[in-house]
Amino acid sequence: MSFNDEMFEKSLSVAIGSMKRSVIRELLKLVEKPEIISFAGGLPAPTTFPVEELQEIVSTSLGKYGKTMLQYGSTEGDSRLRRLLLERFAKQTNIKGLDDKNIIIVSASQQALDMVGKLFIDRGDIVLVENPSYLGGLSAFNSYGAKMVGVDLEDDGINIEQFEQKIKEIYSSGKKVKFFYTIPDFHNPAGVCYSLEKRKKILEIANKYQFIILEDAPYKELRYENEDLPYLYQLDSSGIVVTLFTFSKIYCPGLRLGWVIGHPKIIDKLVVIKQAVDLCTAPFNQIITAEYMERGFLDSRIEKNKQLYSKRKNIMLDAFEKYFPKGKGIKWTKPEGGLFLWVTLPEKINTEDLFFEAIKNNVAYVIGSAFYGDQPKFNSFRMNFSYPNEEDIIEGVKRLGKVLDNALS
Repeated sequence: MSFNDEMFEKSLSVAIGSMKRSVIRELLKLVEKPEIISFAGGLPAPTTFPVEELQEIVSTSLGKYGKTMLQYGSTEGDSRLRRLLLERFAKQTNIKGLDDKNIIIVSASQQALDMVGKLFIDRGDIVLVENPSYLGGLSAFNSYGAKMVGVDLEDDGINIEQFEQKIKEIYSSGKKVKFFYTIPDFHNPAGVCYSLEKRKKILEIANKYQFIILEDAPYKELRYENEDLPYLYQLDSSGIVVTLFTFSKIYCPGLRLGWVIGHPKIIDKLVVIKQAVDLCTAPFNQIITAEYMERGFLDSRIEKNKQLYSKRKNIMLDAFEKYFPKGKGIKWTKPEGGLFLWVTLPEKINTEDLFFEAIKNNVAYVIGSAFYGDQPKFNSFRMNFSYPNEEDIIEGVKRLGKVLDNALS
């Protein structure tokens, strides 16, 4: 039976026409050879996964809660897990008065990004993003027809003058901003962290022009140096900040668990959307995670992760200093936390072309142009230091240094 291509194409939705395969996911197919040292994925180190603890917790929980774990659950999420998360957040932030109307459990933060897109975006709506920004967020918003307007990142957050200037231009044209999507702590892909001054200024501008701030916080607890800075949610007094959290980088990504904290009216709408998406996040995963938290394992797990990742970050930075060409215009970020470094080359170098040279030398990164909402730049790339071991970090940077040296010569 032959497939009717013409019928198929005519049947497609407008939304699918704007959706593309993830550049990162496609590139990862090229780096699956065992001889390639890959800095491309944003993967946690498998040695951080609490396998032994979860073996016992799963067995005990099935005996205690088996009928609940294997049944449908509430769309809002497991009540014990939500309570534990809110108590922990209140302890971290000193925010009082949050209750179960302020939180929803989701199937990791990627689902939350999609749900927020569905909640706020009509085709052609303007969404402000950082340039560069997280590819998963850009893909989610693009699928709903958003027009992304990018604002350049600096070492301590977005360029505030450019941010406000672009907003003025948007409003003077008769349009408005639906929301600003930001990753203020240990940014993916750039690794930068927003200063307190810029956090406050962004809130001031958002209140002035009346738009939502979508704060993505997957890496915030992975701080290795200096003092912690407040969530945008902590600084917000008017309910315009919606904050996305995930267990993927601090616990284990395979359970696909995340949560959203926001104003009750926003959470209520997200519940309605989730009911139409998957009814509920897997109760099995939620209950074993609540048990894991209740036993006090999560905080100690995060501390161990921080020790490992801090060491690997410093090894990568030292390797850059040792093996990257000197005096040829190469710059890189020096993050205080998170999982990523951002490397910028002279403008004459196109890292999309250079990627294939890197593959020939059995090393891989993610091309920087994939992370732009608009006006992409082609002379940067992202490096992950959490997944490869210490020996591979050194050898991989050494290989990459040779590729860069040849390109710049």
